[in-house]
Amino acid sequence: MATPHHPRRGSIGYYHRKRKPSLKSTIRSWPEIEGNVKIQSFGGYKVGMTHVEMVDYRKSSTTAGRNIMAAVTVVEVPPAKVVCVRGYSETEDGLRVTYEKWADNLDKEIFEVIPEVKKKNEREIPQDLTEVRVMLMLQPWLITGVPKKIPDIYEARIGGSTVDARIKYATEKLGKEIEFTDFSKPGNFVDVISVTKGKGFTGHVERFGVKLLPTKNRNHRRMIGTLGPWHPDWIRWQVPQAGQMGSHQRTQQNMRIIKYAKSQGQDDINVKGGFVNYGLVRTNYVLIHGSVPGPIKRLIKFRDPSRQKSPSVENLEVAYISRESKQGD
Repeated sequence: MATPHHPRRGSIGYYHRKRKPSLKSTIRSWPEIEGNVKIQSFGGYKVGMTHVEMVDYRKSSTTAGRNIMAAVTVVEVPPAKVVCVRGYSETEDGLRVTYEKWADNLDKEIFEVIPEVKKKNEREIPQDLTEVRVMLMLQPWLITGVPKKIPDIYEARIGGSTVDARIKYATEKLGKEIEFTDFSKPGNFVDVISVTKGKGFTGHVERFGVKLLPTKNRNHRRMIGTLGPWHPDWIRWQVPQAGQMGSHQRTQQNMRIIKYAKSQGQDDINVKGGFVNYGLVRTNYVLIHGSVPGPIKRLIKFRDPSRQKSPSVENLEVAYISRESKQGD
């Protein structure tokens, strides 16, 4: 008798499920924006989670306009430094760097990542530039929750207005520090890009959520019924099997920024006893509505939303932030 049809178990939305070589996420695409020139990305380090009491800003919610409790993620976002400006031109092989300018006074820490910075001779800016980006250097030594002194360097796109205006904006910021407010503000949506927590090698039941076999099955239950038909005579990629789980790059879209502020010490955002496995927040921080991928201390990258549907909110009313200990009883 033929087996009745049933929906497949487990999501195949993020194939292939392979370990990312680096724990640093990569921004692969950038949305086009209109309006004033601005930077389209910023980075920070995941601190932990807490909860807040705020007015529900979602108009279609059953509790719209009322006070609700919501889970938020705390991300510490120390100021970043612009160390290089890059211009890209469209070629037959895609985007290629045709203009590059480094800052004059580079911090010594940058040479831990880039042993030799080759400063090219100053030349005119090409007329066929199609994209402008800057290299941001995050400064983890400004915070105490992440025990590292080697900076994280990545490219961020400059968007808005015209290419000439973007070049001017990037050149003015070269060698200077920028803050999270240059990127976004509370009430706006962002896409959160990070590498998830690693789970190691797991079986297909845990990895894909496959249903257990009946108790009368021979040998054991945590196995799949079949690896596939005789023909084709190979195991297809849709068959759930054991393998790496976690340490995958994921993009969480349309996450709302609840609050941005600078830590004022124990009486602001820090919970009693400090955040578990992190400690105290000492610089700028943001509160993101909901959870973001990755473990504590993981590098988190924010990007302008690529598929925003709901409008931004001008004024978010946060009445209370929980500062109770997260270390249990």
